[in-house]
Amino acid sequence: MSDSVFLAGDENWWRQAVVYQVYPRSFKDSNGDGLGDIKGITSKVDYIAELGVDAIWLSPFYPSALADGGYDVADYRDVDPKLGSLADFDEMIKAYHSKGIRVFVDVVPNHSSDLHVWFQEALASEPGSAARDRYIFRDGKGENGELAPNDWPSHFGPTAWTRTTNPDGTPGQWYLHLFAPEQPDFNWDNQEVIDDFKKTMRFWSDRGVDGFRIDVAHALKKDMSEPYPYIENYDVKHIPLDGSHHLFDRDDVMEIYRGWREIFNSYDPPRVAVAEAWVPAARRPRYASPETLGQAFNFDLLAAPWSARKFKKSIEFNLDLSEKSGSSSTWVLSNHDVIRHATRYGLPKKTDYEKWVMTDGTSPELDRELGLSRARAATMLVLALPGSTYMYQGEELGLFEVADLPGQVLQDPIWLRDGKTRKGRDGCRVPLPWEKGGSSFGFGTGSAHLPQPAWFAGYSVEFEEAQEDSTLKLYRAALKLRKELLTDENLEFVDSKRKVVHFVRPNGWHNITNFGKKPIALPAGSVQLTSAPLVDGKLPGNATAWITE
Repeated sequence: MSDSVFLAGDENWWRQAVVYQVYPRSFKDSNGDGLGDIKGITSKVDYIAELGVDAIWLSPFYPSALADGGYDVADYRDVDPKLGSLADFDEMIKAYHSKGIRVFVDVVPNHSSDLHVWFQEALASEPGSAARDRYIFRDGKGENGELAPNDWPSHFGPTAWTRTTNPDGTPGQWYLHLFAPEQPDFNWDNQEVIDDFKKTMRFWSDRGVDGFRIDVAHALKKDMSEPYPYIENYDVKHIPLDGSHHLFDRDDVMEIYRGWREIFNSYDPPRVAVAEAWVPAARRPRYASPETLGQAFNFDLLAAPWSARKFKKSIEFNLDLSEKSGSSSTWVLSNHDVIRHATRYGLPKKTDYEKWVMTDGTSPELDRELGLSRARAATMLVLALPGSTYMYQGEELGLFEVADLPGQVLQDPIWLRDGKTRKGRDGCRVPLPWEKGGSSFGFGTGSAHLPQPAWFAGYSVEFEEAQEDSTLKLYRAALKLRKELLTDENLEFVDSKRKVVHFVRPNGWHNITNFGKKPIALPAGSVQLTSAPLVDGKLPGNATAWITE
């Protein structure tokens, strides 16, 4: 077993940490089967250490049929045999801890895989049985129960209900799945479910895991009483502020997280957790309080256009929220669920990204130079902010979305379950390019599980290592300098031009981001780092500078 003794004592390490998200199946393949794996993650510990992050976060690596990229978990306390073993996991933890890098794992508590032993037991059991009570089974409507219990939609298709078949072959009850049919929702009013997830939290904490990312943290508790309300879709704007939604952000979900917090606080240092909670912003502090999970994702910048006014407004708003919760804010520009930010910033404002991907990225045309310059500037800006920064693998290379994946290779249930009208998220999940050549650009010795484009060669680690002005070199420099400049979580905005965001942190650390097109004069001081070369001593458009007094 691994432990975190070498890291004990610093209970607040997470408040301004930089966390690097690893999507295991697309990070590094160690055995040539086309899938990234645990040994592959271990093999790149030196790369991650040189990058300069404080922690890595692993998306699900558990046994899974991959109905939803691993978020359909068949066993919460094991490693998928295709990705390795628990012994491999222990070696990985040991390797990263030896470099002073902490490890987060993804936990998926809203639903399991339909292959989970509990769900298989439920299917073989009678309606009303204890086995079925761990999930949400209901009788159908209509003369013979042939109609779904209600018309609630799924995130991945038209209905959130699937009818079962009884052991004798006759039609049976229906079960709820807010995502794919292979992802039945747990019943969090069931004590066995509550107790088993506490066991899972202890299991990974005992192995040395330092933190947890909680998937769909707002959806565990549900009001399944009739009459069922009409729910058109699951947009956050439809979630009320009083905790009364039947499926999301109910007040009693905090009971679960208070129980987890007791477990987290029994370790030294306390284990940390961050909620993926798509809820109205005013409700977000509940998930981030010291009594519950401790931190919650702020996804506002995922939707913010390239605008000084929008960025500043989002920063001010979220710093205020974090103060209310007693937590620190989180800053996210890309992750495994969204179009990469180098692409978003290179497309015209108000582009419908789903429609853009459906054109294979041809309409409107992507301005790569503009997108990358803005992405580099945005990264330096968020790294200068108080709070945690969560990065997504490949953004340090300046990777763009792979928009032209053909339909026959797509794996995302959004594509498979929604009438093939949306390509989904595979474009940001294409395996990383480590080398300039080879069958999979150094990802593995064979082909990758998603095809990589030819242009990956010029964005590979090998290529960027040789370029002094590469995005990889910028990330390394920014992360190193950040550690030298970082102190407390204070920030003060400086009056500036309309298209400029200028703030100062303690130690006289100034961040100036030029959202406009024209170069601007910089304030007096020592220029420490810029995202683009200065032009006659001025900061060009779509660029950020760090200056110290």
